Amino acid sequence: MDPHLDPKQTARLIVALKDHIGQMPAKLAQAAKYIIDNPGSFALDPVRDTARKAQISANSFVRLADRLGYDSFDALRRPFRDALITSNEGPGAADWIGQMAGHGPAAALQASAVQSELNMVSRSLRQMGADRTQAIVETLRSAKQCYVTASRASYALAYYFHYVARMALPAIDLVPRHVGTTLDDLIGLGPEDCLIAITFAPYSTSTIQALRQARKLGARIVLISDSEVIAPGVEADHVLTVTTASLHPFGAYGGAMAVLDCLLTHLIEAGGAEARHRIEAYEALRQDSGAYWTGAKLPQIRS
Repeated sequence: MDPHLDPKQTARLIVALKDHIGQMPAKLAQAAKYIIDNPGSFALDPVRDTARKAQISANSFVRLADRLGYDSFDALRRPFRDALITSNEGPGAADWIGQMAGHGPAAALQASAVQSELNMVSRSLRQMGADRTQAIVETLRSAKQCYVTASRASYALAYYFHYVARMALPAIDLVPRHVGTTLDDLIGLGPEDCLIAITFAPYSTSTIQALRQARKLGARIVLISDSEVIAPGVEADHVLTVTTASLHPFGAYGGAMAVLDCLLTHLIEAGGAEARHRIEAYEALRQDSGAYWTGAKLPQIRS
């Protein structure tokens, strides 16, 4: 196999792996299966991590690279890493959407949905802005205590943000907790604290109440919503407006999710070595406590 392929070499390489996996020795076949099933992780992980996840030796991946005509593991991994960086760039990046639209009603609807989602994410991230994001990060990091709140469908976004953000911001709480109410959990809120509220039309009464309470108590407010003006008496220090327009009757959260992920990236970067060590400690705890399921070994692949 020629290691100097065109820009579509990653897809072709996966096809080649699928075509030849049946003729490979067991360990090489297991390595090939891991690449086929996990191209993103394979693109990013060093060889030792890849081998651990695939439950085989690192040498199996080195031997697979040699069998495919690559002079090293890194050379085999490079096309996958490049694909992550260059995917969907350039003027012809969305050609596949237009091509898909011409293959029947279901394909046309899928093309419209995909384009809508891409537009929503793009607009939301463009409205975010680097200066605004940096100001929010400084507000969160300087607060004595941070609270993040949402309700109904938006609660899933708040839960995810809290789950990851606590690695960089240990003093962050998700409210409401358990069967309590938002206002009950904000009883200790004060001027040195910060409230992050996530809400989209139709706006949640409990979130509006929490925002008004935070303003009354002098806490700083970060609002993530589809509008800067959501109700009387709600004044935020920072607003991240996201687009939620979708093709179905409910608001779509792809743009909000992208904005939250970008904010998390900034928070973890600002957390520096302390945040990285905390992430490593969390990961070690989960591994040691058996939080992640792992089988004794991957299924054997028979020729």
